[in-house]
Amino acid sequence: MRKAILPLLVAAVFFALSFTPVAIADRWYKKTIVTFDQDVEIPGQVLPAGTYVFKLYRCNSDRSIVQVWTAREKQLLATLITVGDSYPNPSGDPYFVLDMTGTDEGYPPTLVSWFFAGENDGREFIYSGYSTTRILSDQAVAAP
Repeated sequence: MRKAILPLLVAAVFFALSFTPVAIADRWYKKTIVTFDQDVEIPGQVLPAGTYVFKLYRCNSDRSIVQVWTAREKQLLATLITVGDSYPNPSGDPYFVLDMTGTDEGYPPTLVSWFFAGENDGREFIYSGYSTTRILSDQAVAAP
């Protein structure tokens, strides 16, 4: 009986270890799944209401590139250059900051920043001819 348990135990350990890199990768790439209930502007395009995956580009040396994927990560929608951003995050949940100032004129909210789960750090999106430092009315959207 002992001889039968040892191979099963070894197989179970190897099976469990095979899942560890995925969990580490998700934390390293800051993968965040978010559902927007309305259209949202990102640099260069407008995302229709729906579910998206945001994550840092798979590069160890440059953490400023953000990729936006479809919900199941089948299609890459955008690769964006960002700059670092920081703000206290006492809840520890990932969240997005939206600029709502143009919504009265019929424009979709503009995605300003993405803050990572469990951190005060995040990424600020860069728009041509647009300064996010002048934003007066923004709204945080928590990722589920």
